[in-house]
Amino acid sequence: MNEVAAEAIKEGLKYLAAGLAMVGTLGAGLGIGILGSGAVQGIARNPDVAGDIQINMILAIAFAEAVAIYALVVALVLLFVA
Repeated sequence: MNEVAAEAIKEGLKYLAAGLAMVGTLGAGLGIGILGSGAVQGIARNPDVAGDIQINMILAIAFAEAVAIYALVVALVLLFVA
């Protein structure tokens, strides 16, 4: 194998690894959707506690979104540092 082919394979594997690192965002997206759905249903059933439900929903969404941000950081490190 020559040097050009080896470099092309290395570059391709780097992109594949970054793409696989972003698979973690799927769970965050599903989690945020489920949280939003549950909050809307809870508010619809008991509108008096809408403020409490909304505060807890926003906090939980922030934690779920942190997972997606970590996956993005790993993917960017794989692309530009490795």
